[in-house]
Amino acid sequence: MLHFFRRKSAHCLQKFYIDNMFRSIIEKMVQWKDSKNRKPLVLWGARQTGKTWAMKEFGKTHFEDCVYVSFYNNSRIAKIFEPDYDVRRILNALEIELRVKIVPEKTLLIFDEIQSVPKVLESLKYFCEDCPEYAVVVAGSLLGVAIHEGISFPVGKVNELWLHPMSFSEFLIALGDERLAAYIDNPENAEVNEFADLYRERLKQYYIVGGMPEVVNLFRENQDYDACREIQNSILNQYEGDFGKHVDPRELPRIRMVWNSLPLQLAKENRKFFFGQIKKGARSKDFEIAIQWLLDCGLVHKVNMVSKPGMPLMAYAELDFFKIYMLDVGLLAAKSELDVSSVLNGNRIFTEFKGALTEQYVLQELLAEKPYTPFYYASEKSTYEVDFLIQKKGNVVPIEVKAEENLKAKSLRFFVDKFKPSTAIRTSMSPYRKQEWMVNVPLWAVKGI
Repeated sequence: MLHFFRRKSAHCLQKFYIDNMFRSIIEKMVQWKDSKNRKPLVLWGARQTGKTWAMKEFGKTHFEDCVYVSFYNNSRIAKIFEPDYDVRRILNALEIELRVKIVPEKTLLIFDEIQSVPKVLESLKYFCEDCPEYAVVVAGSLLGVAIHEGISFPVGKVNELWLHPMSFSEFLIALGDERLAAYIDNPENAEVNEFADLYRERLKQYYIVGGMPEVVNLFRENQDYDACREIQNSILNQYEGDFGKHVDPRELPRIRMVWNSLPLQLAKENRKFFFGQIKKGARSKDFEIAIQWLLDCGLVHKVNMVSKPGMPLMAYAELDFFKIYMLDVGLLAAKSELDVSSVLNGNRIFTEFKGALTEQYVLQELLAEKPYTPFYYASEKSTYEVDFLIQKKGNVVPIEVKAEENLKAKSLRFFVDKFKPSTAIRTSMSPYRKQEWMVNVPLWAVKGI
C-alpha cells in the first residue's frame, strides 16, 4: 500500500484535529524531528493502538510531503531491499517504483508492517550512518515477536517511542473536555478538586471504554456502551487470531491459557501471578515463552517485585515474582465480561473486581505519560504490599492504589515507617490533599504524579 500526500492548510489542520483525536505521541515525534542527533524512529505498540494514524498524521502536519508504504503483502516493494543496504540505491528505487520525490528534511518516509521484511529493519542502520538527513519512521504490530525470533535489531542506530492506548487525558480531549484535561497536569490545581464530580463520571466511563482509539471514537459519537463492547470483543478476537497465525503450534495452547487467565489473576486480592491458576501443577518454566510472546506483542505489561526499594529499582527486581496486566482497562473490562451498569452505578457485585480495574488504569497512566518502569513491593511474609514503586528525580516513590474514597493506607504507612521515602502517594477517589507523611492524588490526576 502506498499513500503520498502533502501538508494541509491551517484551516484543514484544525478540522483534522476536531474530526480525529489528539495523541500526545505527536508532540514526542516533533521533538524527534527537531533533534540534532536524529536517527530513524521505531514506533512500538500493540495492534489497534493507532500507530499508523499517528505516523500519517505526523507526516501531514509536520512535513511538506509524506510517503507511506505498508509491507503487508507488498513483495514488489520488499524486493527493493534484497540486493544490499545501499541507501542511495534504495531511495532511488523507491522514487522510481512509487513515482514520488523523497526530499531530505521535507519528506517523511513511513515504513509500516515491517515485521515481515527483516531487511527493512536492518536497513535503518545504514539510513542512520549514510543518510541521516532523511526522516524515516517505521512500525510493525508484531515487530517485537519478529526480533525475538532472530531478526537483527539495529541497536544504537535508531530512536524509539512507545504508543500506548489513549490515556485518560487524551480520552477527555476526545470528548471535548480539553480544559478538564489541562488541569490534571498538576494535581495541586484547585480545579482538580473543584470539578471532582465531573472527573469521577468521566473516569468511570474510561474504565468501560478504555483507550483503544476506535472504541473511543465510537463512544464520542454515540455514547453507546454496547457498541463499544462489540468493538472491544472484535479487537480481542483479532488478538487471539494473531495467536493462531504467528505462533508455534506447540506454544499456542500455553499462550491462550496465560491470556485467558488474566481476569482471574487480577481479580485476586493478591494480584501476584500464580501459575497454579493457569492449570493445576503448572510451572513457571512451562509458560516463560508464552508470557514473553504476549509481552513482545505489547498485549500485556509485566510488573516485577523488588526485594527492597533501593536505587536503581531494576537492580533489586525479583524476576520470579511479578504481576501481569493487560494493555488496556477497557479491554480488561470486556474480557472479564464486566457489566457496564456495575461500574457506572457502583453495584455491589463489582466490588471485588474494582481494585483490579483501578490498578490497571493507574499502571496505564504511569506508562503512557511518563518514562516510568513501575515495580511493586511486598514484605517478606507478604503481610503488606505497595502496589507500585517508581523512580522519580533520583528517589523511589511508593504509590498505593485505592478504588474508592477509602482513606486507610495501612500498607503505605508500614512502608513509609520502615523506609522513610521523601515522597509517598496514595491515589483514590478522594480530593487532593497533602499530609505530613503522604500525598493523596485523585485517580483522575495520576498523570501529574
